[in-house]
Amino acid sequence: MSKKFLTAVAGMVLAVGLTACGGNSSASGGGNSGSDKITVGFAQVGAESGWRTANTKSVQESAKEAGIDLKFSDAQQKQENQIKAIRSYIQQKVDVIAFSPVVETGWDAVLLEAKRANIPVILTDRAVDSQDTSLYKTFLGSDFIEEGKKAGEWLVKDSEGKSQVNVVELQGTTGAAPAIDRQKGFADVIKSAPQIKVIASQTGDFTRSGGKQVMEAFLKSNPKIDVVYAHNDDMGLGAIEAIEAAGKKPGVDIKIITVDAVHDGMQALADGKINYIVECNPLLGPQLMDLAKKVVKGEQVPQRVVTEETTFTQEQAKTELPNRKY
Repeated sequence: MSKKFLTAVAGMVLAVGLTACGGNSSASGGGNSGSDKITVGFAQVGAESGWRTANTKSVQESAKEAGIDLKFSDAQQKQENQIKAIRSYIQQKVDVIAFSPVVETGWDAVLLEAKRANIPVILTDRAVDSQDTSLYKTFLGSDFIEEGKKAGEWLVKDSEGKSQVNVVELQGTTGAAPAIDRQKGFADVIKSAPQIKVIASQTGDFTRSGGKQVMEAFLKSNPKIDVVYAHNDDMGLGAIEAIEAAGKKPGVDIKIITVDAVHDGMQALADGKINYIVECNPLLGPQLMDLAKKVVKGEQVPQRVVTEETTFTQEQAKTELPNRKY
């Protein structure tokens, strides 16, 4: 056998050996298959509100600006759809999985699958209820309990000197983190004001139509309603429709507190139909893309990244409205 032939065979064996030792980064699960471009799989809750639409737009535009390949899915507010999407991203070996959980519980199994595939997970907007915090790298979003507290603090101050204030609560999606926490924060604060009574509470599923339907039922079953506390603007806007249809004046006959501060909500606040809004910022895209780049590089990131937010009165809404981006 010639020396030239032996040399060629040795070279081929060496090349195969190098490839098997990690020439293709996707062999470890997550990875971009040798490309420098990061791929992020994003499983969105749905398109149930103006807030969610603005959030989706922010994520999509920010991915494009950051040069990140975004794979997007809309779960239509169904947990099973999100789980299917996450499993699809695992099979596609994306670099990062990000999602806003429809509900808090029931994620451990699929997140463990992502962990075993070495694909880091970033939670956006909503957290999960899991004992194993190693299943995700970080949570990016609002402090929903604090939002509920801010709503309660305004009502406590507004209710000073009154004998009884009857409140109806339009809750978000049952089991969702913002619904649970906004209720808790609000309830914790109003304990200090015994004149404030929550006389009815029901989910409107974060939708305008849901808020209208529930408010219609509240108005029929409760002759004396003083305040509506809606877990988001869209349900508050639906409540306004029901209140006006009942011949009452929203913002005057029945005061309204909401959370989000999307454009339509801010307009209603400026018009005097809503009395107070607690902001929840949907423009999380730039921060999400920054976090995605960091976790792909193996950099340490905070376990929780809280967005900065404020509150708005009617006068503040008039000033801010022309500058509102969503």
